[in-house]
Amino acid sequence: MVATYGVPAPSRVDEYGLARGFESGRIQASALIVQDYSRDYSHWNAQTSLGEWMAQEGIPGLTGIDTRMLTKKLRDEGSMLGRIEFEGEGEPLPFADPNSRNLVAEVSTPEVRVFGKGNPVRVIAVDCGIKNNIIRMLVQKGAEVTVVPWDYEFSKVLGEYDGLFLSNGPGDPTRCTATIEQLKKVLAFEGDEVKPIFGICLGNQLLALAAGAKAVKLPFGNRGQNQPVTNVLTGECYITPQNHGYAIDDSTLPEGWKTLFTNANDGSNEGIMHDSKPFFTAQFHPEAQGGPTDTSHLFDMFLENCEKKTTELHFAPRLSTPAVKPKVSKVLVLGSGGLSIGQAGEFDYSGAQAIKALKEEGLEVVLMNPNIASVQTNVGENTEHRADQVSS
Repeated sequence: MVATYGVPAPSRVDEYGLARGFESGRIQASALIVQDYSRDYSHWNAQTSLGEWMAQEGIPGLTGIDTRMLTKKLRDEGSMLGRIEFEGEGEPLPFADPNSRNLVAEVSTPEVRVFGKGNPVRVIAVDCGIKNNIIRMLVQKGAEVTVVPWDYEFSKVLGEYDGLFLSNGPGDPTRCTATIEQLKKVLAFEGDEVKPIFGICLGNQLLALAAGAKAVKLPFGNRGQNQPVTNVLTGECYITPQNHGYAIDDSTLPEGWKTLFTNANDGSNEGIMHDSKPFFTAQFHPEAQGGPTDTSHLFDMFLENCEKKTTELHFAPRLSTPAVKPKVSKVLVLGSGGLSIGQAGEFDYSGAQAIKALKEEGLEVVLMNPNIASVQTNVGENTEHRADQVSS
């Protein structure tokens, strides 16, 4: 079910002039396909429906589609090209491969913009499709952020700034040749010319390519808000939001560079760092929006290196506060039913796991299963409300 929340007003901006409810200035998808679409929406922040917003921006959408069938096909074949066809409307349009275009050039800012004017740390940010919350977090943490186009000659002006930021962005990273060439020049700087560099998502790939590494296309890409990432230096594991189809091949990193983060699911690269200079990256999204903010401290680390004008990267583990164990003896667990579509409603997996964990702590546990079907199967033999016979 999609669209129950509606869409907030694009005109609402924060104190920095950035849209409050959006991460970019327009819809970036070419189309939307859903199984169920809600024509009724309800949210205090909503101004219009999803369908009305898409119509305003000329984005087509389909509902009533068996998206599970599409998911099975993609699971077997990997990422595929797709198109929407209209029966009886003549010849369908040819397939269009977005990776054959320089998508970064299509979404990057056409002009230089400054945010947080007067803040003490000056950062130049290369916009390859930068999210609003990246700018917002940098400014909130004390940076004056100068956002420049993807093909801006930032190597000529980097001496006027305290650090260089490389943003996220779409598509094949090898098509950003202008950015890569500028980065090659920056990586050749020595002495006082060296400035801290922090890259996110595509920024990770661009810095690695400039250093001499290779990028590979993933069969599915890593997407979603709960991707586990391991910090190679500290051993910490973070839960991160991600959305990328390409990754850096760790084995191609040249001398002087090493892996900083690794995806705990598929072992793919999630970030790199330089051995002796303050350069590091994250393939995931520390700025979240949406998703967990486990890694927001990476912005603090980058700006600290900028402020102190360090020539080496200092990567300390996060400081965690020891958890205070609550003094309880009895716990009520509200069950949630099965984990997947079609799973027996009577099998409350998460509730069972909660009971197991809590009993190990010596607590008394009461499980309340909200599944109506369970209630119907647990009434007396002769009642008319009995739905099924469940064997114990």
